Amino acid sequence: MEAIEILFTASLWAAAIRIASPLIFGTLGELICERAGVLNLGIEGIMTAGAFSGWLAVYMGADLWFGVAVAAIVGATLGLLHGVLVVPLGLSQHVTGIGVTLLATSLCYYFYRLAFPEVTSPPKIDPFQPWPVPVLSEIPVLGPALFQQTPLTYLAFVMVVLVAWFLERTPLGLAVRTVGENPAAAEAQGINVTWVRIGAVMAGSALMGIGGSFITLSAFNSFFFDMMNGRGWICIALVVFGAWRPGKALLGAVLFGAFDAYQLRLQQLAGAVVPYQFFLMLPFVLSILALIFMSRRVAYPRALMVPYRKGER
Repeated sequence: MEAIEILFTASLWAAAIRIASPLIFGTLGELICERAGVLNLGIEGIMTAGAFSGWLAVYMGADLWFGVAVAAIVGATLGLLHGVLVVPLGLSQHVTGIGVTLLATSLCYYFYRLAFPEVTSPPKIDPFQPWPVPVLSEIPVLGPALFQQTPLTYLAFVMVVLVAWFLERTPLGLAVRTVGENPAAAEAQGINVTWVRIGAVMAGSALMGIGGSFITLSAFNSFFFDMMNGRGWICIALVVFGAWRPGKALLGAVLFGAFDAYQLRLQQLAGAVVPYQFFLMLPFVLSILALIFMSRRVAYPRALMVPYRKGER
């Protein structure tokens, strides 16, 4: 019975929202890339680079929001690299994305050792603190879960609305969707497919970088190796789970966050009887099952991963 009662506690859902926040940024970033027809497997490395660069900027004396901006710029730069290689040059999006991940993570580890050659424990910073929203934070269960979070969590939810509005209600968003569905038709309308795709990859990668910075500037207060722990790959799955729509992607991120927060509490209840690895596995197994159930009839962007050269039909 205690395992069931946990599902109705404010602490569980507050933790779920915290865990989901970097996934929201990463998923939105990947969603923008894929809606433009580009698969970005560099997300894991871009999030790592965002986590490291944002943390290092703050450690060197910068403001926390400046650290977030640095993470976004680093993410956009890596997105530019990926975009140039796969859009005008037409290289394999799979191979290039994995190459970007390897490059970004290796550079982070290299510069970390260069900056802190003899450090045995990660240096710490003062991260974002929770910012309770007046009145709303006092609502039972819902208040602590949604309205006692850090500013970056609130920004993540705002970005869901902004990305949805951008894709569905703006001419540039229509151009992004068109080059992801039918680039030849977009070109016929005078849209520069190359620039729109590269721009979308850069914007999406900037969001990925911010998602990485959440880990070091809000969830934790330091940078350590392998701290992404596969979050980038989860974001790619969440895009499919959300059927390439920001609202559904948000639901998927919160669902995964709830699975993860729940398994941590189950470890405390049954950790002495069941190996903890079983509980660590649960969020991923449940996410795979949810992905299978939700994505059987999903219509993906028709030009996704399809190289396009001007004038081709």
